[in-house]
Formats: sequence, structure tokens, C-alpha cells
Amino acid sequence: MTLYPDMFPGPLGHSMAGRALEAGVWSCAPVQIRDFATDRHRTVDDTPAGGGAGMVLKADILAAALDHAVAANPGLPILAMTPRGAPVTQARVRDLAAGPGAIILCGRFEGFDERIFDARPIEQVSMGDIILSGGEMGALLLLDACIRLIPGVMGAPSSGDDESFENGLLEYPHYTRPVEWEGRMIPDVLRSGDHAKIAAWRRQRAAEDTRERRPDLWERYDLARGGEGR
Repeated sequence: MTLYPDMFPGPLGHSMAGRALEAGVWSCAPVQIRDFATDRHRTVDDTPAGGGAGMVLKADILAAALDHAVAANPGLPILAMTPRGAPVTQARVRDLAAGPGAIILCGRFEGFDERIFDARPIEQVSMGDIILSGGEMGALLLLDACIRLIPGVMGAPSSGDDESFENGLLEYPHYTRPVEWEGRMIPDVLRSGDHAKIAAWRRQRAAEDTRERRPDLWERYDLARGGEGR
């Protein structure tokens, strides 16, 4: 649900997602919010109550658009892309990918009239501590994260098992040929053929890199395993 339906499928029409779209593995049906405006100018926004810069998407127009989408797709969760939402986790992505689909509401301008969240069962979500020009780019990120987990989209079912966040850690580093590049070598253990040692090295590097680069993520991981978060 967007003011710019031509942004979809956008980059999702290419590569793995694009092939899966052509095969009918997933689909996307953009809804133009402006179609639900009631005046001749198709107005969807108004000035902020209390003053301030920018414009705010109107609750009555949003509700009419949402009600239409819900009637056409009953039972789907409704997500609103907003920096005020809870950060999306890989666990939430897996839930969405395994579900029947979703209705995604893309904000613009200064965002949504807050009353829409009081009046409709909407989950407010964020793709990180950044501000975008609108919710469309965040929606594309969310869709991509979900689509790649749908069976048949990735080449091998286990392709995503060891990736960052799947087990609470960042993914271990990767290397490929040539063995030596600008004086830098692929670690010996990865060329040893000893799968147990390789697995141990990867686990160790995942832990070390997470602890160094994402102490917040490491703390949650360590606490979940009964550690002290240090």
C-alpha cells in the first residue's frame, strides 16, 4: 500500500526473487492509497496538528485503503513501515515468510496520523535506525528478506542456515580462489579438508566477530546461552 505503486516489484523483479516471481512462487499487488481519497484533488495528507514542518497521511484515507485491502485479503497481518516501529528481526522475517502473506503500509512525508494505529490492528516495524524518504524502500528490504526464505527460491534449502542472525551471531567470513591475493592467503584451516576443524574455526570466528562488531547482538546471544553477556 503506497503512493508510488510503480516502485514495485522494482529490484525484486530481478535475480532469484525475479525468477520466483515469474514462476508464481510469490506475488505482489501494489495498492495506490490515493485511489481512496474523496476530493477532486485526491488529497491524502494534511498539515500536522499543533504546527510543524511537513505533511501527515490522513487517518480516514488510510483506513479506507486498509479496509479495502483487508476485505480482499482477510487474515493477513498488517505491517506499517515507520522508524517509530520495532526493528524487524530475522525471527520475525521467518514467521512472515512461513505465513500466508502480509499487507505492508508504506509511509511518506512526516508519517501517519497516529489514530490509524489505535483504530486498526497494525504492527509498526522498522528496518533499522535510519530515516528513508518513504516506506517503500523499507518494504522492498522486508519483502526481499522474506522471499528468499520461501521454499524453491534459493538454490539449496540449506543456503541460509549459517547466515548472519540465523543462529544469533554474525556469519563467519568467506574466501574463494585465488589462494593468494595481494600477499593475503586463504586461512590454512579452510584448505585442510578437515571438516570438523573447519566447522570449529567458523564457529569461533562467528563468535569473535559478533563480540567485536555487534556487542549488543553478542550480549543477547550470550545471555540466551546462560552467560553473563560479556
